Amino acid sequence: MVTITAAVARRPKEPLTIEALDLAPPRPDEVLVRLTATGVCHTDINYRDQIYEIDLPVVLGHEGAGVVEELGDQVEGLVPGDHVVLGYSTCGRCTLCRSGNPAYCVHVPMLNLQGNRPDGSSAFGGDVRSHFFGQSSFATHAVVPAGNLVVVPPEVPLELLGPLGCGVQTGAGAVLRSLRVPAGAALVVFGAGAVGLSAVMAGAAAGAHPIIVVDRVDARRALAAELGATATVNADQDDPVAAVRDLTGGGADFAIEAVGKPTVLHQAVHSLGAMGVCGLVGGVGPGVKAEFDWQHVQLNGITIRGVIEGDSVSADFVPQLIDLYRRGRLPLEKIVRFYDLADVNTAMADADAGLTVKPVLRIAEGRT
Repeated sequence: MVTITAAVARRPKEPLTIEALDLAPPRPDEVLVRLTATGVCHTDINYRDQIYEIDLPVVLGHEGAGVVEELGDQVEGLVPGDHVVLGYSTCGRCTLCRSGNPAYCVHVPMLNLQGNRPDGSSAFGGDVRSHFFGQSSFATHAVVPAGNLVVVPPEVPLELLGPLGCGVQTGAGAVLRSLRVPAGAALVVFGAGAVGLSAVMAGAAAGAHPIIVVDRVDARRALAAELGATATVNADQDDPVAAVRDLTGGGADFAIEAVGKPTVLHQAVHSLGAMGVCGLVGGVGPGVKAEFDWQHVQLNGITIRGVIEGDSVSADFVPQLIDLYRRGRLPLEKIVRFYDLADVNTAMADADAGLTVKPVLRIAEGRT
């Protein structure tokens, strides 16, 4: 048992509280990780606010990166001192997992979204849930299923790598894996947050052209241009559909909806040309409905498809993303702003207000 520091969500829409919690040793198939940093994602905010339901209290956080400290006695392929990125949990046994589609594992809700282990137990030994996305990384330490971990090179800045496990993986994977955007294809990205800008960087790496970004915020459009967008559209001043169709000579080949609003999905679908594909990565609550023109979709052979985690197998895709980073094609440092763990509520507020693209919590090493 170790005493750790964690940010606990106790009541809906209220600030997280910084608390000392007792963390049990890892079970045979688990690993104790000392967190170096963890990203803040809008998914964390949505669970705090109960837009997505979860029983409280819980330690949120699902973009962790850290150092292995202790192994369960059945764990192989890891050693203490390994630098790791923490990913999401899958069963590894269902048809979808075995076919290389673990993001759609039939057990994802049980393994990730209930906040505890599959048997309902908490590694904190009380009412605070400990396994949000298998990790609960808003903490100095986490007990994590070994299958969640991806070993990364020790020379790469670990504090930058946590978002590779979710937000960056989702946006980049949507382009490189889900939609498989080829060189020369016209790509439009609606929303220049962390996921959308990751899609932009991946599109640039893939050789897409043009790459158009639609967003309301001047600073984010400017950053998108710096990261590879060839044109940007101010959604408050221009008609995005007309602008995209004009810039592409009739419609984009691929669209990414990274906002999570029905009106934006309508724009994304209608900005596509013949045989265009729209990937939905923006997060929404249950029951949200969207509309599009049936004839436009049918007569143009348009595809609309959902995307989870960029259709990624983290063990394979995270190393590919690190390779892009090392070659200067995925400049993570340009979208990240660091906060201390104690400032988690400021980080979440800044993300919610759009003041920070990707907040990352730096977490002090050592045990309390």
